Amino acid sequence: MEENINKQQLFIGSCIALVVTSMTFAIRAKLEMVFGPAGVGLSLEQIGTAFAPAFWGFTLAMIFGGPLVDSLGIKRISWIAFVTHAIGITLTIMANDMNSLFIATLFVGIGNGMVEAAFNPMIASMFPTKKTKMLNRFHVWFPGGIVIGSILGWLVMDVMGLSWQIMVGLLYIPVIIYGLIFWGKKFPVTERVQMGGSFGNMVRNLGKPLFIFMVVCMLMTAASELGTTQRIESLLHNSVAYPLLVLAFINGIMALGRAFAGQVIHKLQPAGMLLFSAIFTFIGLWLLTITSGGFTFAAAAVFAIGVTFFWPTMIGFVAEYLPETGALGLSIMGGAGMLSVSLVLPIMGRLMDTANATEALRTMSILPAILIIAFLGLNIYMRKKYKTPLVQNN
Repeated sequence: MEENINKQQLFIGSCIALVVTSMTFAIRAKLEMVFGPAGVGLSLEQIGTAFAPAFWGFTLAMIFGGPLVDSLGIKRISWIAFVTHAIGITLTIMANDMNSLFIATLFVGIGNGMVEAAFNPMIASMFPTKKTKMLNRFHVWFPGGIVIGSILGWLVMDVMGLSWQIMVGLLYIPVIIYGLIFWGKKFPVTERVQMGGSFGNMVRNLGKPLFIFMVVCMLMTAASELGTTQRIESLLHNSVAYPLLVLAFINGIMALGRAFAGQVIHKLQPAGMLLFSAIFTFIGLWLLTITSGGFTFAAAAVFAIGVTFFWPTMIGFVAEYLPETGALGLSIMGGAGMLSVSLVLPIMGRLMDTANATEALRTMSILPAILIIAFLGLNIYMRKKYKTPLVQNN
């Protein structure tokens, strides 16, 4: 049965599906100005509220999709992602106020969540000896898609002067491509199904202190990365002419870093990578509060180095060291990350409405400061518990 599965094509299709997910993040960042005070007239806090379902919808999709991926199968969950992506894009093009934008963003968020719910466990199942490495390669296409979306948004609206609806409509192209790739393909089963573990046992393992610790940390790592980049237009519009190009720059660095993640994993191990990431993220956020013009790109580079490995290494850590939590564990991790972003977006909007972007960035820097302490403790714990590394990079 295993030999009938085309792992390469499934991996490529999953990467393109993730490109759709990440392009929605870049395009949504551009839509902030379209629907903002100078456009439709929404306040920055209202925009944060309208954008929030992209993240808690993502969370719900992952938490429900996580256990369903075992029972319904990876293939069915991937097609749910396809349908909800298509609906969300169509509704976004039709949106004209906060409520319609809210509903459209919810469908997009569900589609994005189903992508993560299906393909994180699929990749872990297809590459059992290279989980962290291959999950990092998969997640190359999150920043990669943001680069694509950012540049397309800049070209369509700022250079060519076309409508924002055309920019959003470009999302149909990768959606159709990944649908065609998956058409008629055979998908693998998840690791839990392979091992014959019970759902009850998987749920019991979610109560392990190490897993709970990682979920709490995921709340902060995701908010540090995505809370900042999702509001890049508002945060940096007084610092640089085209904030969307800074977003493309940040994610270009992230894509390169994740493409060569194997060597970094070999040197630092997952816990070491997370500590490294927290330190650079903290420094980068503070530098963004005191720079402008070309120096903003230097500060953004430091921030990018910090957040590059956060998401895939958090997911990879659980896949490597807590495999008994299964697909549900991976979904809870991703869902917790997106839930935290849905909470911080309105808070950041309120800070920018009542204070300024600098205050919002300084407030966000509290999160990686806490993570530095948390991941320092994790490194000490892991060195004591595991004398030899579990990660294989061949």
